[in-house]
Amino acid sequence: RIARLNRLAAGWKMTAAQENVDMLTTDAHITDWLQLIRAEYLEMPGLRLTESQVQRLWGLDPATSQALLAALLDVKFLKRTRHGAYMRTDVS
Repeated sequence: RIARLNRLAAGWKMTAAQENVDMLTTDAHITDWLQLIRAEYLEMPGLRLTESQVQRLWGLDPATSQALLAALLDVKFLKRTRHGAYMRTDVS
């Protein structure tokens, strides 16, 4: 019985460790996407993209593109126009 519990505990530790690695990988992945999108907007100051254009341009799913755009809105790097396009806040 104790040996079985030890095996289960060892399996749980491996699963928890794998989840931590997956979270770190996801965080790094999100950071990479944010840096890429920022770089594109910095390279092309007049760039205005809708959410669907962001999805198509970078091959993102809707949830990921929404999260990335929300993060860039939160830090005031992007703003949303009345037509639904995302553009840099420091460009008129």
